[in-house]
Amino acid sequence: MNREKAQRRFIFICLAPAVILATIFIFIPTINVFRMSLYRMGGITNKKSFVGFSNFVKLMDDKNFLEAMQNSILIIVMVMICTIVLAVLFAALLSRGNFKGKNFFRIIFYIPNILSIVVIAGIFGAIYNPSTGLLNTFLDAIHLSGLKHQWMGDPSIVIYSVIFALVWQAIGYYMVMYMSSMAAIPEDLYEAASLDGATEIQIFFQVTLPLIWSNIRTTLTFYIISTINLSFLFVQIMTDGGPNGKTEVFLNYMYKQAYGAGVYGYGMAIGVVVFLFSFILAAVVNKITDREVLEF
Repeated sequence: MNREKAQRRFIFICLAPAVILATIFIFIPTINVFRMSLYRMGGITNKKSFVGFSNFVKLMDDKNFLEAMQNSILIIVMVMICTIVLAVLFAALLSRGNFKGKNFFRIIFYIPNILSIVVIAGIFGAIYNPSTGLLNTFLDAIHLSGLKHQWMGDPSIVIYSVIFALVWQAIGYYMVMYMSSMAAIPEDLYEAASLDGATEIQIFFQVTLPLIWSNIRTTLTFYIISTINLSFLFVQIMTDGGPNGKTEVFLNYMYKQAYGAGVYGYGMAIGVVVFLFSFILAAVVNKITDREVLEF
């Protein structure tokens, strides 16, 4: 009995700091965001008035918010699909491929993940520069001047320029996660598939991919949350939502409303919508991708 009490006390002591920190820095601020979204208030003065769900009703008629929502959904979908495909592909090549310099390429692919977002945004700002940027200069050099664009000024393509930067930044991190899963697959399975006459492509789709699927499902939630957060940073630094709101995203619009326009309650209402949207989207994606877990 004393041993059980000591064990429970030890568990409580170990969990208490994490629970206290999570309560102070996560749960209480989240509750406050929900509470403040029900008020009309500024970010400087203490004056506030209860308006109920008026801020949320106003959101549904806010064309700028709806455009930011469309842009955010497009960015999440494109970044998720492109990053998964490229990260899994590179992970498979670097895990199963037989060529020199694999360790070098592992380092190269992971470097973007250790760089500051400000540095990455600065790099792509220089690449996309219409007059001296690397991209347009390269197109000139290979005699494809007709493909030159104002990459950060053309409303029809600027959001894809931001998406490319987000994908470039994320590939290395998820590639390492997928490589760790592939490294855990027994070599016997690959040898058995080869003896059965399976090609490398067949082995990938019938052995590798099913066995790392649980890891891919886990990273889908990471994609959603990280893309929402990182898209704000990239947009804030590279375009600030322009031109004409074509790259405006959830969090950047919330920041402008809360700290730029001074309508703090309205900004918190946007924060609540973003929170619920990300939570529901993660749950839906998790449900859609649910498959029987294969063990080895």
